[in-house]
Amino acid sequence: MTVTWEELGWERLAPGVGRCRLPGWDCTVGLVLGAGTALMVDAGSSPAEGERLRTWAEQLAGHSVTHLALTHPHFDHVFGAAAFAGAQTYAAVGIDAVFAYEREELRRDAVRHGLPAADADAAVTALTAPRHLVSGEWTLDLGEGRQVLLANVGPGHTAHDLAVLVPGPVSGAAEIVFCGDLVEESGEPQAGPDAVPSRWPDALDRLLALGGEDALYVPGHGAVVDAAFVRRQRDELAARFGVS
Repeated sequence: MTVTWEELGWERLAPGVGRCRLPGWDCTVGLVLGAGTALMVDAGSSPAEGERLRTWAEQLAGHSVTHLALTHPHFDHVFGAAAFAGAQTYAAVGIDAVFAYEREELRRDAVRHGLPAADADAAVTALTAPRHLVSGEWTLDLGEGRQVLLANVGPGHTAHDLAVLVPGPVSGAAEIVFCGDLVEESGEPQAGPDAVPSRWPDALDRLLALGGEDALYVPGHGAVVDAAFVRRQRDELAARFGVS
């Protein structure tokens, strides 16, 4: 039996495109459906959450997830990635080094934020480097005319920020931009020790240039916003960190 986005608690943004706000850390994940393909944007905060996301995605798509894009290397976005072991995985160049050499830092951050230690241990043990590392822009062909642009727009929130741009399904329809934590709506953008504050406003300028004025911007945490919100956040970050 076919299920709808709404029945699974997802927000449908356009035909074949939706997102879900996960409990706990209010982290957003996205799903883009193509012709026999399915792109998941981010993977959740634990192996169990990744498994739930995979099950939901398969119900919506009618088949397995074929592609996974990781917007940045924080635990609430990547610790469920092992559930998508059969998918082609994409991330910003440099995330492979984080997964290889900073596992203990990722684990400590997750436990500090409330993830059970056993879940954090299982997640870091299962972490593998994405096969496809994006240094500039990468176009994914999902079939039937649906192409998705992966853009390495950082550094900013981290040194390895990837945005996912989904063109409107018909001419003139709004583009959808999955921003990761470069944009946050439900609270002030978080700048941890791996942030690059001096470059963050530039990353948002690139995001706005790619998406345009009419796009729907999907933040890593919170409600969908417009270009004006992203621009205000850009200016607030520039003032907060003393950059232009």
